Amino acid sequence: MADATQVVYNHDIVGIQTRFNRFITEMYNSVSNGTSQTNTFDQARLSSYLDAIDGYHAWVLSQPHLDLPETSPRAYALEANPVIADIENEDLADVIRMLQISRDEIVNSQSARDAAGLNKFDSARLSAIIAKVRAFLTTYMTKVSPLDLPESSPQDPLSGPGKTGV
Repeated sequence: MADATQVVYNHDIVGIQTRFNRFITEMYNSVSNGTSQTNTFDQARLSSYLDAIDGYHAWVLSQPHLDLPETSPRAYALEANPVIADIENEDLADVIRMLQISRDEIVNSQSARDAAGLNKFDSARLSAIIAKVRAFLTTYMTKVSPLDLPESSPQDPLSGPGKTGV
C-alpha cells in the first residue's frame, strides 16, 4: 500500500494513482455505502469513473514515447492512499477492493520506473481490472441489487459524508 513516502518515476503513473484515489474516496463516501443496495445514481457515478480511467489510460497510450535525458529519472512522491474501513455495502466494498488492486498494480509496475507511458503488459493489467469492475457493475450489481437483509443490516458504521466548504 502506498504511503506519503512512496515514489514513482513516471509522471503518468502519478496521474493514474491520483484518479484512482479520488474515485475510491467517492465510492467509499457515497450515499449507498451504508445500505445493502447501490442506488442508480452511485452506479452511474461508478460508470463515469471507469470511463474516466479508460479515457486517461487511452490518452497516456496515445502520447509519443518521450526521451527525457535531462530530467529523468525524476522521483514523484505519491499522495497517501485513502484509509478505507469496512462499509455496509458489500458491492461497493468489492468495487473499492478491485480499484485498490488496480491502483497498486500500476504504482508498483515496471512502468512506474519509466519517465512516462505504460508498457504493454502494465497497460493490459489496467485494462483487464477495469473491465472486471465494469462487468461487475453491469452483470452483477445492476441485476442483484437491492437485497433485503433485515436480520444482518446494519452491521458496519457509516463512513461519513464527503468534504464540505470551499
